[in-house]
Amino acid sequence: MSELSDVLALSDPADGVTRGHLTPGWLIGGAINGGILMALGAKAMAQAVSAGGGQRDVVAFSAYFLSASEPGPVELRPDVLRVGRNFSTAQVSVLQDVAGSPVERVRMLGTVADLAATSEPVHRQQPPPSMPPPDECIPTSMAPKELVGSIAILQRLDIRIDPATAGFGMGAPSGEGELRGWLRTVDDHVPDAAMLPFVLDAFPPVSFDLGAMGWAPTIEFSGHVRAVPAPGWLQIRLTTTNVSGGLLEEDCVVWDSTGRVVAQSRQLAGVRMPSAPPA
Repeated sequence: MSELSDVLALSDPADGVTRGHLTPGWLIGGAINGGILMALGAKAMAQAVSAGGGQRDVVAFSAYFLSASEPGPVELRPDVLRVGRNFSTAQVSVLQDVAGSPVERVRMLGTVADLAATSEPVHRQQPPPSMPPPDECIPTSMAPKELVGSIAILQRLDIRIDPATAGFGMGAPSGEGELRGWLRTVDDHVPDAAMLPFVLDAFPPVSFDLGAMGWAPTIEFSGHVRAVPAPGWLQIRLTTTNVSGGLLEEDCVVWDSTGRVVAQSRQLAGVRMPSAPPA
């Protein structure tokens, strides 16, 4: 079993509650990556709907992050709001115990369906961007050791950045607001639908390409899971077009190794821009 499978494992529901465990390997600074929490929340919603005779795949979700998560036990409380013939709706609260009291980390709302029915036929889709293959892209392992060491998640992911969008790593961001690259886990976790909410939030923030190298906290996140990915590398493109008042939107599209769109998202995030735009 891969490390990603381990951290996304959930107990069988008991009294409407399911439990997991967040390990330090998925930290970014002092907090667990938000994508891990979204993947857990999506899984809990799907399990709750499926247990009631409904569908089994989360195809759309929104998430609000209420407090920073830390390594340790996590509790998920899903609530099925509606079960329909083709689509069902659920919500989930993700909580951790802090000093003996439950503290909510994330609140999610999701639509649950069957990907086998919603992923075919394909009438139109966005083609993947033209970019070099993974072996010709820049791995995040080339980042300064002190950076890699302080971001534990980078030791579990094999991320390769398209050289055309990697200028931020050399102090020369393009200012175009775009990052492109490839992603897989270092232990070759076979891509599946359950990991896609995590993948949508696994790349460095697009604000890096604007010269804003600090934390970009998520205000709101909306994601869509479009298909089960094929084995192999996942290709990712992040873009932003509107930056104002300390906020930006980050759009993400994920393609699998066949060029199929398998997930997409938009998040509103906070950003601290440099005093002057990059030259």
